[in-house]
Amino acid sequence: MNADARVAPSLVAAAETRIAAYDWQALATELDSFGCAVMEKLLSADECRQLAGLYPQEQHFRSHIHMARHGFGKGEYRYFRYPLPDLVGGLRGALYPRLAAVANRWNERMGIAMRYPATHGAFLDQCHAAGQVRPTPLLLKYVPGDFNCLHQDLYGDLAFPLQVAILLSEPGEDFTGGEFALTEQRPRMQSRVEVVPLRQGDAVAFAVHNRPVQGTKGNYRVNLRHGVSRLRSGMRHTVGIIFHDAK
Repeated sequence: MNADARVAPSLVAAAETRIAAYDWQALATELDSFGCAVMEKLLSADECRQLAGLYPQEQHFRSHIHMARHGFGKGEYRYFRYPLPDLVGGLRGALYPRLAAVANRWNERMGIAMRYPATHGAFLDQCHAAGQVRPTPLLLKYVPGDFNCLHQDLYGDLAFPLQVAILLSEPGEDFTGGEFALTEQRPRMQSRVEVVPLRQGDAVAFAVHNRPVQGTKGNYRVNLRHGVSRLRSGMRHTVGIIFHDAK
């Protein structure tokens, strides 16, 4: 694994203490039932402001994307470079094992052979062996009129089936509009929409691509996409934690 991708064990341990405080049985049930689950107050207001304040600092990022140029919507985001900021890297490493347990159970139900290793470092080794070496955690910025089209964050053949977004701004104070939305397409049915209310520091874990649903004849796969509705005023920052790296 690229040494720059490694996170100090002390940082992961500190993040794990924070992550362990949540009721993961309840969160797993939410993920199973709806494809998403909210972790309230994952970050403090100060941590949110510190991360949002990184956006104009070029040295932290490997690329800068303007959504309109690619048909992704309207707004912009920056992909972090390795080494990731301590907080982002620590949370990425600490969240992964909890979500890998859900991901492995989902794959078993969907008849997918892939099983994810116990640690994020081991999973990144697999990504890098497959030529996926570019970090994918990102920092997004929206201003009035911006939105993010429904999409899936798949950056190569090897993709982890869950990801996390953390809202860094306070709705009603820093911005209005800009709701996180998740759509789910079930076979021979119209799409179901889940609008996820978040406050500053809240995180939402959600399915990247597919999840299993129990039907009358066993489990079947549903297809999910996520996006952000139009920002009506102010400025909105979000951190996205994606667990696979990109080609």
